[in-house]
Amino acid sequence: MSLSTRQFEVLRDLIFKELGLQFEDAKVEFLDRRAEKRMLALGLKKTDEYIFHLRFLDQQGAEMQQLANLITTNETYMFREFDQLQAFADHCLPPILEYKEKLGVRRLRIWSAGCSSGEEAYTLAIILREVMHDADQWDIQILGTDIDQVRLEMASRKIYGKYAVRDVPDEYMARHMIPVADESYRVRPETARLVEFRHLNLSDRAAIRTIRDMDFIFCRNVLIYFSDASRKAAVENFYNSLNRGGYLYLGHCESLSRITALFQLKRLDKHLVYCKE
Repeated sequence: MSLSTRQFEVLRDLIFKELGLQFEDAKVEFLDRRAEKRMLALGLKKTDEYIFHLRFLDQQGAEMQQLANLITTNETYMFREFDQLQAFADHCLPPILEYKEKLGVRRLRIWSAGCSSGEEAYTLAIILREVMHDADQWDIQILGTDIDQVRLEMASRKIYGKYAVRDVPDEYMARHMIPVADESYRVRPETARLVEFRHLNLSDRAAIRTIRDMDFIFCRNVLIYFSDASRKAAVENFYNSLNRGGYLYLGHCESLSRITALFQLKRLDKHLVYCKE
């Protein structure tokens, strides 16, 4: 199969409309291979038939979801971008906890947006249990969301191979991971219980409006796949989801400078973070 220029543009525009993901012209072969897999699964022989199916027959979005599972990028592992996590634990988390203690509100909410197979969400759970000596006395919820249902199912199993845990400090491995078969590890129940997962499209404004009172939002290396307009809308939704004084974490190569002025950029030690003041 080979997408024509017209077919690529139509398919690309459909994906952008439904998922908010943007594909440049250089991605034509990538999209061609993914669409071909779905055509084989549906028993379709012509690309135009598949496009017609997406446009007019996929009323519930089931096929678009299947395509989304194939075209989203899911490379991740625990304790990725460690220095940023260290800034979270050393500089941002303590004052939030202290402020809540003064209010008598032992409630902490963190959102891992674009969590893929859950490595980031469980990393945050490990950090909280290490930093907070009284974590069991707090109402803690780490919400992991992603558009890829297959990856979310993997996250719910809580089992990871040696590649995914290669950067977890040895002492943390002993306290938070249980060895299982085939050089894999399961997140311990007392750590895993802090995390829950939910299917979510970051372009679905109605669904995101239900996510409120967040103290921290991690959306690292996700918005780089969005268009400027989709990126701006997502960031504004994050702002509305955060509590005053809450923080937004993006990937090292991402910036809000050309997107919005809603957040205050702060330098903590050698790290840059975005704060809702």
